[in-house]
Amino acid sequence: MRSFKTKLALGVCALAGTALVGLGAARADDLTQLIKNPANWATPLGNYAGQRYSTLSQINTRNAKELRPIWTFSTGVLRGHEGGPLVIGNMMYLSTPFPNKVFALDLNHDGRIAWSYVPKQDPNVIPVMCCDTVNRGVAYGDGMIFLHQADTTLVALDAQTGKVVWSVKTGNPAVGETGTSAPFVEGGKVFVGISGGEFGIRGRMMAYDEKTGKPIWTAYSSGPDKDIMFNPEKTMFMGKPVGTDSSLKTWQGQQWMNGGGGTWGWISYDPSTNTVFYGSGNPGTWNPTQRPGDNKWSMTIFARDADTGMAKWVYQMTPHDQWDYDGVNEMILANVPVHGKMTPALVHFDRNGFAYVLNRNTGELLEANKYDPAVNWATHVDLKTGVPQVVSEYAPGDQGADHNTQNVCPAALGSKDEQPASYSQMTHMFYVPTNHVCMDYEPFKVSYTAGQPFVGATLSMYPPKGQDNLGNFIAYDVNTGKIKWSDPEPFSVWSGALTTGGGIAAYGTLDGQLKVVDQRTGKLLYAFKTPSGIIGNVNTYEHDGKQYLAVLSGVGGWAGIGMAAGLTEDTAGLGAVGAYKALSNYTQLGGVLTVFGL
Repeated sequence: MRSFKTKLALGVCALAGTALVGLGAARADDLTQLIKNPANWATPLGNYAGQRYSTLSQINTRNAKELRPIWTFSTGVLRGHEGGPLVIGNMMYLSTPFPNKVFALDLNHDGRIAWSYVPKQDPNVIPVMCCDTVNRGVAYGDGMIFLHQADTTLVALDAQTGKVVWSVKTGNPAVGETGTSAPFVEGGKVFVGISGGEFGIRGRMMAYDEKTGKPIWTAYSSGPDKDIMFNPEKTMFMGKPVGTDSSLKTWQGQQWMNGGGGTWGWISYDPSTNTVFYGSGNPGTWNPTQRPGDNKWSMTIFARDADTGMAKWVYQMTPHDQWDYDGVNEMILANVPVHGKMTPALVHFDRNGFAYVLNRNTGELLEANKYDPAVNWATHVDLKTGVPQVVSEYAPGDQGADHNTQNVCPAALGSKDEQPASYSQMTHMFYVPTNHVCMDYEPFKVSYTAGQPFVGATLSMYPPKGQDNLGNFIAYDVNTGKIKWSDPEPFSVWSGALTTGGGIAAYGTLDGQLKVVDQRTGKLLYAFKTPSGIIGNVNTYEHDGKQYLAVLSGVGGWAGIGMAAGLTEDTAGLGAVGAYKALSNYTQLGGVLTVFGL
C-alpha cells in the first residue's frame, strides 16, 4: 500500500446457516448464533463468508423510494471513516479513525451513547499510517468488542461497559507497523493482520486467544518455511506442492526481511474445512528493478488451518508486482455456478483488475477475468500456470528505473481497493464498487531505513483516456465471467456494498450519496446526500420489527487523502490528489453515522 510521510506526500447468515448449503455446521458459539439472526450485523462483512448479504426484505425494490434518514450521530473525528457499525441485539458498536474511539450506541434510545472508549496513543504513529488514519471497524465475540488500534494495540473491551479486558501489542510503529484492519473472531480466536508495506515491514497474520489475548500462532508472508508456516510437501500452489523454501528462492539475498506483504485487509472463514482466507499486499519497495524475482508470497491468497495456522494452499495473483496491486481485498465464499457447474468457490476482486474464482477447497484456479474494461497491464491470466500475461509497455520494471511508464490501467489504487463487494443469494451475482483510474508510474532508487518510507516511485493518476468518470458500481456474473450492468460514478466508489433479500443493492459515493439500486437492473431507487463523502460500508439490521440501513460518512482514505491531510500538489498522495482534486467541490471532512428507514 501507500504512505504519505514526508517524501511520499510529495511524490448467510454464516456459512453454518443457509448461505452456503452443504458446507456443514459451524462451531456452536454465541457469534455463530448471532450471525444466523438477520436482525444483527454481527461481523464486519456480515457473515463468515464475507458476502455482505442480508435476508432482510422489509426494505425492497417497491418501497425503497420511501426511505428517509431516521437518526444521525457525529463521531467528532475528522479524516477517513472506513468500515461500518456492528449491531448486536439492541446495541450498535462503531470505531473511528485515529484516535480510534469506540462508541456503543443504545438503539432503544435513538442511539444514546451507552459507553465510549478513547485510547491514549502516541500521535507519532500518524506519519507512518498509509493512506489516511483509517480504521476498518471492530469485531465481536464472547461478550467483548475487539479493536485493532493504529499503534498496533489489539484491545478487548467488555461489550456492556467498555472496560478493557485485555490488550496486546501486535507490532512496532517505530519500524512502520500500524493497525488499520478490522479483527476477525472465530472459534475462540481473534485474527488480525498488520499494515506498513511502504515501510519495509514484514507482513504477517496473527491469531490470539479470545479470552486472554495470548498469542496462538503467527504466519509471515515471506521468509523460511517455518516462519510462513508452510509444509513444503503439503502446502499447494496450482495443484502442486510448493517445495522447500518457496519464498526464499524468489527474493534476492535478504530482501525478504523487508518484503512487505502486509495483511491489512479482510478475513473470511469456511467452517466445513476450518479454513481462514486472507490476502497479502505489495512487496517492498515499489521500485521493481531493486527486487528481482516473483517475491513470494506477497500479492497472495492464503488458505490456512484456523487452529494451527498451517497453510493449506496459496495462490499468487501478481508475481513480481510492479504496480502496487495489493492482494488484500475480501475473499467471498459462495457455492456458485461456474460455467454451469456448481462450485465451492472463493471469489476475489483483486486490485489488479481481475476477478478470480478459485475452488476454495483445493486452490484450483477456475476463472480470472477483467472486471473493468480499462485494464491493460496484462492481456489475460493463464489458467494452467496462474501467471498473468504482462504487457511490457505497461510494466515499469521492464522500462527500468527513472523511466515514466504512462497510461497504466488500473492505477495503483486498483480497479477496486479494500472496499468490499457483496454476493447476492437472490441473483447469484456479485455487486462490486470499483475504481476507473489509470496512472503514470516512475520508479526511483530507494534505500531501507527502519521507520522511514521504503517506496521509490512517483505516480500521477487520471481517468482512462477519453472518459471522465473515475468509478463504476457493477453487477458481475461469475457464471459468464462478464459484467451484467454498470452504473458510472463521477468519483471512485470507495464504499462497501450491501445486498438484501429485498432485491436491493446499496453503496455510498465519494461525494456523499447513499444510493439504493435494483439488483437485477442497476436502476436507481433512492439517493440521499449525507454530510460527508462515504468510504464506509453500508450495513443493515432490524430493531423493534423494522429494518434499517446504516452507513458512516467521512471522506478520506487514499482517494480522499488530499482533503484529509491537506495535500495540494497533483502528485501528492502518490498521485491521488490530482485525480480527485474536484472532490472538495462536493463534500468536506466530518464523521457522521446516518441511519435510514421507511
